[in-house]
Amino acid sequence: MEKIVKSNSMSSRENILKAIAANQPSLIALPVIERSAVIAYQDNFAQFKTVLESIGGTTELIPNLEVLKDKIRLDKGNNTFIIDTITGETSDEENKIAGSAFELEKVERAYIRGTVAVAENGAVWVYESQMKNRLLPFICQHLVLVVDKKDIVATMHEAYDKINAGSEGFGVFIAGPSKTADIEQSLVIGAHGARSAKVYVIE
Repeated sequence: MEKIVKSNSMSSRENILKAIAANQPSLIALPVIERSAVIAYQDNFAQFKTVLESIGGTTELIPNLEVLKDKIRLDKGNNTFIIDTITGETSDEENKIAGSAFELEKVERAYIRGTVAVAENGAVWVYESQMKNRLLPFICQHLVLVVDKKDIVATMHEAYDKINAGSEGFGVFIAGPSKTADIEQSLVIGAHGARSAKVYVIE
Protein backbone atom coordinates (compact mmCIF):
# COMPACT_ATOMS: atom_id res chain seq x y z
CA MET A 1 0.00 0.00 0.00
CA GLU A 2 2.83 2.33 0.93
CA LYS A 3 4.56 1.67 -2.39
CA ILE A 4 1.37 2.43 -4.32
CA VAL A 5 0.89 5.76 -2.51
CA LYS A 6 4.51 6.72 -3.16
CA SER A 7 4.21 5.78 -6.82
CA ASN A 8 1.04 7.84 -7.23
CA SER A 9 2.73 10.78 -5.50
CA MET A 10 5.73 10.65 -7.85
CA SER A 11 3.42 10.33 -10.84
CA SER A 12 1.45 13.41 -9.78
CA ARG A 13 4.65 15.38 -9.29
CA GLU A 14 5.95 14.42 -12.70
CA ASN A 15 2.63 15.33 -14.31
CA ILE A 16 2.68 18.75 -12.67
CA LEU A 17 6.26 19.43 -13.77
CA LYS A 18 5.47 18.30 -17.32
CA ALA A 19 2.43 20.58 -17.41
CA ILE A 20 4.53 23.52 -16.21
CA ALA A 21 7.24 22.80 -18.78
CA ALA A 22 4.70 22.56 -21.56
CA ASN A 23 3.10 25.87 -20.71
CA GLN A 24 6.14 28.12 -20.35
CA PRO A 25 5.61 31.57 -21.85
CA SER A 26 7.78 32.55 -24.78
CA LEU A 27 10.97 34.39 -23.94
CA ILE A 28 10.77 38.11 -24.57
CA ALA A 29 13.87 40.02 -25.54
CA LEU A 30 14.93 42.81 -23.22
CA PRO A 31 14.05 46.26 -24.51
CA VAL A 32 16.75 48.28 -26.21
CA ILE A 33 17.16 51.52 -24.28
CA GLU A 34 18.05 54.53 -26.34
CA ARG A 35 20.79 56.13 -24.27
CA SER A 36 20.25 59.56 -25.79
CA ALA A 37 16.79 59.56 -24.19
CA VAL A 38 18.14 58.72 -20.71
CA ILE A 39 18.95 61.39 -18.13
CA ALA A 40 22.15 63.34 -18.72
CA TYR A 41 23.84 65.93 -16.51
CA GLN A 42 26.13 68.79 -17.42
CA ASP A 43 28.40 67.87 -14.52
CA ASN A 44 28.22 64.30 -13.18
CA PHE A 45 30.35 65.12 -10.15
CA ALA A 46 28.19 68.09 -9.14
CA GLN A 47 25.04 65.97 -9.42
CA PHE A 48 26.62 63.08 -7.50
CA LYS A 49 27.68 65.46 -4.72
CA THR A 50 24.21 67.06 -4.51
CA VAL A 51 22.39 63.73 -4.32
CA LEU A 52 24.81 62.08 -1.90
CA GLU A 53 24.69 65.00 0.50
CA SER A 54 20.88 65.04 0.32
CA ILE A 55 20.81 61.45 1.63
CA GLY A 56 23.21 62.02 4.51
CA GLY A 57 26.60 61.41 2.91
CA THR A 58 29.47 63.79 2.25
CA THR A 59 31.97 64.23 -0.59
CA GLU A 60 35.40 65.72 -0.97
CA LEU A 61 37.31 66.32 -4.18
CA ILE A 62 41.03 65.59 -3.83
CA PRO A 63 43.84 66.02 -6.36
CA ASN A 64 45.45 62.59 -5.96
CA LEU A 65 45.56 59.44 -3.85
CA GLU A 66 48.53 60.67 -1.81
CA VAL A 67 46.28 63.21 -0.08
CA LEU A 68 44.05 60.37 1.08
CA LYS A 69 47.01 58.25 2.16
CA ASP A 70 48.09 61.10 4.43
CA LYS A 71 44.61 61.19 5.99
CA ILE A 72 44.73 57.42 6.57
CA ARG A 73 48.13 57.66 8.25
CA LEU A 74 46.80 60.48 10.45
CA ASP A 75 43.86 58.28 11.46
CA LYS A 76 46.24 55.49 12.42
CA GLY A 77 48.41 57.95 14.34
CA ASN A 78 45.39 59.02 16.37
CA ASN A 79 44.85 55.37 17.39
CA THR A 80 41.61 55.20 15.42
CA PHE A 81 41.15 51.55 14.51
CA ILE A 82 40.65 51.42 10.77
CA ILE A 83 40.65 48.88 7.98
CA ASP A 84 42.52 50.27 4.98
CA THR A 85 42.00 48.46 1.68
CA ILE A 86 43.55 51.25 -0.38
CA THR A 87 47.17 52.04 0.51
CA GLY A 88 48.48 48.51 0.94
CA GLU A 89 50.05 49.60 4.25
CA THR A 90 48.01 47.26 6.44
CA SER A 91 49.23 45.72 9.67
CA ASP A 92 48.94 42.05 10.61
CA GLU A 93 46.26 43.02 13.14
CA GLU A 94 44.19 44.78 10.46
CA ASN A 95 44.40 41.75 8.18
CA LYS A 96 43.46 39.42 11.03
CA ILE A 97 40.42 41.48 12.00
CA ALA A 98 39.33 42.02 8.38
CA GLY A 99 39.25 38.26 7.95
CA SER A 100 37.08 37.60 10.99
CA ALA A 101 33.41 38.50 11.15
CA PHE A 102 33.55 38.38 14.95
CA GLU A 103 36.32 40.97 15.15
CA LEU A 104 34.88 43.53 12.76
CA GLU A 105 32.87 45.27 15.48
CA LYS A 106 36.15 46.92 16.51
CA VAL A 107 36.42 48.82 13.23
CA GLU A 108 35.87 52.55 13.64
CA ARG A 109 36.50 53.53 10.02
CA ALA A 110 36.83 51.54 6.79
CA TYR A 111 38.52 52.89 3.66
CA ILE A 112 37.34 51.06 0.55
CA ARG A 113 37.96 51.63 -3.15
CA GLY A 114 34.86 51.87 -5.33
CA THR A 115 34.66 50.99 -9.02
CA VAL A 116 31.99 53.33 -10.34
CA ALA A 117 29.75 56.06 -8.88
CA VAL A 118 26.28 57.06 -10.08
CA ALA A 119 25.23 60.70 -10.30
CA GLU A 120 21.47 60.10 -10.34
CA ASN A 121 21.34 58.36 -6.93
CA GLY A 122 24.68 58.93 -5.19
CA ALA A 123 25.56 55.22 -5.17
CA VAL A 124 29.01 53.63 -5.44
CA TRP A 125 29.60 50.08 -6.71
CA VAL A 126 32.02 47.98 -4.66
CA TYR A 127 33.17 44.46 -5.54
CA GLU A 128 33.72 41.88 -2.80
CA SER A 129 37.43 41.78 -3.63
CA GLN A 130 37.65 45.50 -2.77
CA MET A 131 36.16 44.99 0.70
CA LYS A 132 38.45 42.29 2.20
CA ASN A 133 35.31 41.11 3.98
CA ARG A 134 31.78 41.54 2.62
CA LEU A 135 30.56 42.62 6.07
CA LEU A 136 33.03 45.48 6.34
CA PRO A 137 31.02 48.30 4.66
CA PHE A 138 28.01 47.54 6.84
CA ILE A 139 29.56 46.92 10.26
CA CYS A 140 32.10 49.74 10.47
CA GLN A 141 31.09 52.90 12.32
CA HIS A 142 32.22 55.22 9.53
CA LEU A 143 32.54 54.28 5.87
CA VAL A 144 34.92 56.02 3.47
CA LEU A 145 34.70 55.21 -0.23
CA VAL A 146 37.10 56.35 -2.93
CA VAL A 147 36.37 56.73 -6.65
CA ASP A 148 37.98 58.49 -9.59
CA LYS A 149 36.09 61.46 -10.99
CA LYS A 150 36.22 59.93 -14.47
CA ASP A 151 34.31 56.91 -13.12
CA ILE A 152 31.21 58.91 -12.15
CA VAL A 153 28.46 58.11 -14.63
CA ALA A 154 25.05 59.69 -15.00
CA THR A 155 22.71 56.73 -14.58
CA MET A 156 22.42 53.14 -13.39
CA HIS A 157 22.19 52.07 -17.05
CA GLU A 158 25.70 53.38 -17.62
CA ALA A 159 26.92 51.92 -14.34
CA TYR A 160 25.87 48.41 -15.32
CA ASP A 161 27.70 48.86 -18.61
CA LYS A 162 30.92 49.49 -16.65
CA ILE A 163 30.68 46.68 -14.08
CA ASN A 164 30.46 42.91 -14.30
CA ALA A 165 28.02 42.11 -11.53
CA GLY A 166 28.41 38.35 -11.90
CA SER A 167 32.20 38.25 -11.94
CA GLU A 168 32.50 37.78 -8.17
CA GLY A 169 30.43 36.15 -5.47
CA PHE A 170 29.24 39.47 -4.09
CA GLY A 171 29.06 43.13 -5.00
CA VAL A 172 26.87 46.03 -3.92
CA PHE A 173 25.82 49.59 -4.65
CA ILE A 174 26.19 51.71 -1.50
CA ALA A 175 24.52 55.11 -1.21
CA GLY A 176 25.20 57.14 1.92
CA PRO A 177 25.09 55.98 5.55
CA SER A 178 22.64 53.47 7.00
CA LYS A 179 19.13 54.95 7.26
CA THR A 180 15.82 53.65 8.54
CA ALA A 181 12.47 55.18 9.44
CA ASP A 182 10.56 52.01 10.33
CA ILE A 183 9.56 53.16 13.82
CA GLU A 184 7.08 56.03 13.97
CA GLN A 185 8.53 57.36 10.70
CA SER A 186 11.47 58.82 12.63
CA LEU A 187 14.67 58.81 10.58
CA VAL A 188 17.53 57.06 12.37
CA ILE A 189 21.05 57.15 10.96
CA GLY A 190 23.37 54.21 11.57
CA ALA A 191 20.93 51.71 13.04
CA HIS A 192 21.75 48.95 10.54
CA GLY A 193 25.17 49.99 9.29
CA ALA A 194 27.64 52.84 9.04
CA ARG A 195 26.77 56.02 10.94
CA SER A 196 28.45 58.16 8.32
CA ALA A 197 29.56 57.76 4.73
CA LYS A 198 32.08 59.91 2.91
CA VAL A 199 33.19 59.62 -0.70
CA TYR A 200 36.57 60.97 -1.75
CA VAL A 201 36.61 61.75 -5.47
CA ILE A 202 40.04 61.81 -7.09
CA GLU A 203 40.40 64.35 -9.90
